[in-house]
Amino acid sequence: MRTPFVILGLLILTAVLGPVVLVAAMFGVEEKPRGIYQRCMHMWCRATLRISGVRLDVHNPARMSETQGYVYIANHVSWYDIFALASIIPRYTWIAKSELRKIPVFGRAAEAAGIVFIDRDNRKAALESYKLAAQDVKRGRSVIIHPEGTRGRDYHLRPFKKGPFVLAIASQAPVIPTLVYGTREIMPKGSFRVRSGKVHIHFLEPVPTQGYTYEDRARLMETVWSRLATEMERLYTVHTSEHAVAPEGERKQ
Repeated sequence: MRTPFVILGLLILTAVLGPVVLVAAMFGVEEKPRGIYQRCMHMWCRATLRISGVRLDVHNPARMSETQGYVYIANHVSWYDIFALASIIPRYTWIAKSELRKIPVFGRAAEAAGIVFIDRDNRKAALESYKLAAQDVKRGRSVIIHPEGTRGRDYHLRPFKKGPFVLAIASQAPVIPTLVYGTREIMPKGSFRVRSGKVHIHFLEPVPTQGYTYEDRARLMETVWSRLATEMERLYTVHTSEHAVAPEGERKQ
């Protein structure tokens, strides 16, 4: 019975907060720490978690900042990964697939708030979007990315796309490998049923990118993937047998 209330809550939150963001953008309100855009996104996500009965357990919260830009690289198994991360990271933008821009009110409001949409079928356009996001990081706003590209059906870590690591190197900002666990039990891929529960978010030790160049993107990706896979097995006994790099035919940016 929780699912209908969550859907109703999402509709109301979008109808109320979406126009606020659109009006702010129309009047040229600038993005800043604790500004209107961040406040609205936090309110939207925190209210959604509350309605859903989701509790968060955040590990190493000191690895968040509203003035220092980071690149958060996170695993992805549920829409609730997004809600959980976006409810706690102080100042952020997101790399999201272009299809979400088409959602009425939500899409336009998300774009106005600074969410970066990418067309995964257009490599050149995707790289341009990553460059824009890298500039945001340099200005102090973190970016959250799911480099697996889409949600998985279980917690084992799947191959990463290289594009997000090109962004990280372009920004020269530290990468924070971010492990999210518990969201699959809230709402798994392929289901619209929402269950209450606890979600764990682990911010792992930062990986520096200072001095890295474009040619180092595979090495950076391997490092981040290995840390996440190792911690997933250590903390939750989830073994990953796949390789860090996506097969050649699947390497869409």
